[in-house]
Amino acid sequence: MGKAYHISSVLHKFWSIFLLAILVVLSNCKEIEKETSKTIESDMAITDEMVIWHIKTIHPDGRLIDVKAIDKDGNIFDVKAIQHTKQTSFMDIKALVGDKQLPVKLLVSGDKYTRVKALADDGSVYDIKALPPEGDTLDVKGVSRTKNIIHIKAISKAGDFYGIKAISPEGRLNDVKGVKMTDDQTEVLINGHAVYAHVKALPQAGEASNNGRWHIKAIHPEGYVLDIKAFDTNGAIYDVKAIQDSYQRSLMDIKTIVGENGYLPIKMIISSDEYKPIKAISDNGTLFDIKAITKEGTKLDVKGVLREGNIVHVKAINAEGKFYGVKAISPDGELNDVKGIKLNKEDLETEINGQKIYAHIKAIPQAY
Repeated sequence: MGKAYHISSVLHKFWSIFLLAILVVLSNCKEIEKETSKTIESDMAITDEMVIWHIKTIHPDGRLIDVKAIDKDGNIFDVKAIQHTKQTSFMDIKALVGDKQLPVKLLVSGDKYTRVKALADDGSVYDIKALPPEGDTLDVKGVSRTKNIIHIKAISKAGDFYGIKAISPEGRLNDVKGVKMTDDQTEVLINGHAVYAHVKALPQAGEASNNGRWHIKAIHPEGYVLDIKAFDTNGAIYDVKAIQDSYQRSLMDIKTIVGENGYLPIKMIISSDEYKPIKAISDNGTLFDIKAITKEGTKLDVKGVLREGNIVHVKAINAEGKFYGVKAISPDGELNDVKGIKLNKEDLETEINGQKIYAHIKAIPQAY
């Protein structure tokens, strides 16, 4: 009897501990679920304001060309990427017509290249075109497919392909691509139209080809570029380029081009100024100013404005003190950031032709 009671007591304690353990686990699961729910809700939070990214074609000479929607009567409407949340990895592309945001899609077609259209609620379609300032109208079409991705390009009159990009107000850049989710020819029917692929803005991927000189530009928040040039003491103007001398684009030199094959280094100079000056340095130590040029011809300073570890952020500075991002743009439409690079903790990196150097100016891939 005593032995049986002892066994019963042990079993009772075992089941009590077991049930307590289950309750603890369930409680923890609820906490984890609650925490996970909070995290997801936080990550999905709508930004304070919807962010509009500009849709542009990048010409091989570094110019940005507007991409627009055009109705049957020739009326022109903006085409934008819409950022509703903090994520920028997969953004909708819309045509803004009145108070409506019309979806932009690739349509099923037997043509050589796939048509890109905006689709209205009433079933009408809007052409998507690139509109260079000289007055030409360039088709925007899907030109090739790589598995789930349809490559979208503007097509010049000579048949050359120009990349299509989404550019944020801060100068960040995404590719505009067609996205297929199924193997079927028709993804979905929208207002009577067979949709071949969805048009989205995605982060850039892949390496640029070995294409020599990249253009250096400042990106205005309204989605156009400002040339960046070097000016000598007599006011003569020289090109500023990033030099790609191999297939790598991870760390490219930025130079001032003088004559046929003359390259002057561009560096950030030691200074007590609030922002660090950026100059080209001649063989005899003469400094050339580096400036961004507005549409009106005004010269804006280009300087190092903030250091974060080994990186010094380079910006063009307008008359109101606002910063514009500075980028290197390849003839293929790829984009790198222009940054100051520091290797030493001390201010002085090195001396070049008598000038004390604070940081090296390089073009490096964008970091998100």
